[in-house]
Amino acid sequence: MTLLSVQDLAVARAGVPVLQGVGFALEPGRALVLRGPNGIGKTTLLRTVAGLQPPLAGHVEAAPDSVTYAAHSDGVKSTLTVAENLTFWAQVFGTDAVATAMARMNLRDLADRRAANLSAGQKRRLGLARLLVSGRAVWVMDEPTASLDVDSVQLFGAVVRDLLAAGGAALIATHIDLGLEAEVLDLTPFKARKVSQGGVRSAFDEAFT
Repeated sequence: MTLLSVQDLAVARAGVPVLQGVGFALEPGRALVLRGPNGIGKTTLLRTVAGLQPPLAGHVEAAPDSVTYAAHSDGVKSTLTVAENLTFWAQVFGTDAVATAMARMNLRDLADRRAANLSAGQKRRLGLARLLVSGRAVWVMDEPTASLDVDSVQLFGAVVRDLLAAGGAALIATHIDLGLEAEVLDLTPFKARKVSQGGVRSAFDEAFT
């Protein structure tokens, strides 16, 4: 069974093609790490796989409501407490995993603290805890360990390993060793060829530049 299939995918940033011909498949228990120089299009690829922007060409196939995305931004509401943030997302995803998520990401002692008063690392752990409350099998993550200290990186690595052991899958752009048995896909060979500047930009794409 394939959880996520990417076939001959081409993606653009600000209307300009950055990657083309990308293909891979994620089976249960598999992690794939994306590598490549800054600006090559890792974030753009992840956003496209997560359904946040359309591809230029190719296909992304996954079961409905099976993919969840963790971006550079922590995505927390500063006026809500840690528990309220996770409760909000649990209601969005229709799960009851708030207590588990707080325990797994070492947030129980911060449950009643407003997100505005958290450190950068604590906010990052809260943002990543949202993956746990999603209840979804495929995690798409963009530099998930940014702002985390060594202990928190190890903590999150264990969370991802548990996801894989339970039959989930992970697609990660990171240069940090999370202690995973993961394949690595270098995106350099998929860099899009330069095209003339006469093309028309997508208004949908420009909204995210």
